[in-house]
Amino acid sequence: MKILLIGINAKYIHSNPAIYSLKAYADKYDSARPSDCVLEIAEYTINQSSSTILADIYQKKPQVTAFSCYIWNWNIVQELLLELPKILPETELWLGGPEVSFQAEKIIQVFPQLTGIMIGEGEETFLELLHYYWEHTISLPNIKGIVYKDGFTGERALTDINKLPFLYHPDFSANKTLDTDILAPFKNRILYYESQRGCPFQCAYCLSAIDKTVRLRDINTVKSELQYFLNCKVPQVKFVDRTFNCNEAHALSIWQYLLENDNGVTNFHFEIAADLLTAKQLELLRRMRPSLIQLEIGVQSTNETTLNAINRHTNMETLRQNIAQIHSFENIHQHLDLIAGLPYEDYNSFAHSFNDVYAMAPDQLQLGFLKVLKGSPIEQHTEEYSIVYQSKPPYEVLYTKWLCYKELLKLKGIAELVEIYYNSGQFSYTLPVLQQEFVSPFHLFAVLTDYYHANKYFVNIPSRSYRYQILLEFACSVASDKRNLYSELLTFDLYLRENLKSRPSFSTENRTDRQKLIQFFAQEEQVPKYLKNYSGYTSAQLLRMTHVECFSYPVWKENASDRTQKLLVPAYILFDYQKRSPLTHNATYYEINL
Repeated sequence: MKILLIGINAKYIHSNPAIYSLKAYADKYDSARPSDCVLEIAEYTINQSSSTILADIYQKKPQVTAFSCYIWNWNIVQELLLELPKILPETELWLGGPEVSFQAEKIIQVFPQLTGIMIGEGEETFLELLHYYWEHTISLPNIKGIVYKDGFTGERALTDINKLPFLYHPDFSANKTLDTDILAPFKNRILYYESQRGCPFQCAYCLSAIDKTVRLRDINTVKSELQYFLNCKVPQVKFVDRTFNCNEAHALSIWQYLLENDNGVTNFHFEIAADLLTAKQLELLRRMRPSLIQLEIGVQSTNETTLNAINRHTNMETLRQNIAQIHSFENIHQHLDLIAGLPYEDYNSFAHSFNDVYAMAPDQLQLGFLKVLKGSPIEQHTEEYSIVYQSKPPYEVLYTKWLCYKELLKLKGIAELVEIYYNSGQFSYTLPVLQQEFVSPFHLFAVLTDYYHANKYFVNIPSRSYRYQILLEFACSVASDKRNLYSELLTFDLYLRENLKSRPSFSTENRTDRQKLIQFFAQEEQVPKYLKNYSGYTSAQLLRMTHVECFSYPVWKENASDRTQKLLVPAYILFDYQKRSPLTHNATYYEINL
């Protein structure tokens, strides 16, 4: 018999830790498994057609399939539930995951072809289900945590998180040898890791509000498993802990270990509550290698009434101070989140929240939209708040008592342009200057959204390179006398990122004297003053591997206001592409004399 665990991910770079955890748990504790019984994992993405996935499942010929269900894959899972019985009529169908855990009885009625649904944490439930299929030592009514045609079998106790094996290496505790082949299926993908389960907070939009019991994995086990990642030099590990720093000692121990055992390669991602950071934690963060860790911080709103309504009790002043302090360290990427469509947040209030968070200077500002998840506390208040949302996943808000659909559409456009022009980091010197033409950052992106609509750029999506030209034309539409300034700002931003083979169309002619350039690089070849990492290259190679640009404005200055003052004499900037910032990936640049 073959049982197939199926994950359908949002993107290829993602993986499904849930099905890997189920398999790892079963492999460790299912000691009586018959030799002819096989447990396999199959992963796909929502970008694949249902027919492609259907064909692959058919080729695997499972007797039992179990789908891991989330808002991003529920639509395609439903398609597969309709078609699989036609081609594999004897195969039994099971579901599990947050998307099916809160209306399981209803889903069983809609899809009578289902054998059952596992609800809540699934490791122990799935293990007993294997015993049902393979050893016939237990009956379905006696397996807690499932819904099947005869009803619900009852709640299962929460899993002992310390019983869970390392999901990437189930026999890791007995075999600590370095075996990178085990991680081969995850090459070029994000690895997920869990050091705790549950969350002490009760944010109304979040399913974690249901489980208020925080269970910590043994810290020594965590350290040994993190060391495995470090030894394998994986690019990124993303902690799925809901509020990583809710337990100060636990967070301190892990961050201290990563600081002391940094391999110079691996990046670790954490979701934290910034207002809970302590002086000890901040001191540890200050000492981290640039890009060793990155932080995702859910601000969601700065409207106090809104925060109270969603049970999110944040000390906003402490949050601001801690984010500013981390920013001053210049070694940690900070990703700040906002949610549009929350109670008591109208268009103007959201604009205020946006400006507040923008002023915190995050490396990324994620503008998300409320999703009314099944089982979340806010689902019980949709009528009270007049929250109307999509009937199908991802159940995203359409309008509320405070925010109409037209305003929400405007915010959608703003979110897209924030992603293009702010989060990309490609316009980091131009945007602060352009912002001075507007009353606020939100107003800048709102007017830019109108400009995109007027020119149909949301329909005919511009290429990455053409976005510079669009921003120049937009800047000129609000400050027509500053074309040369904005052209130079955009030229600087572009050459910070890449050494172009052809000159961008929006840039003025490079006035750098060719003969002086040749002399400069000949000097750098013999006695390098700036390009000390280019040993062995000829002056001609140095010229091609770097770039020198002439500017009439000091566009590289730290203060945005200083960038607008025209220079008395032109300045020359050398861009060094072998030395890049580990946080922004911008080239190092030097002001040189020619």
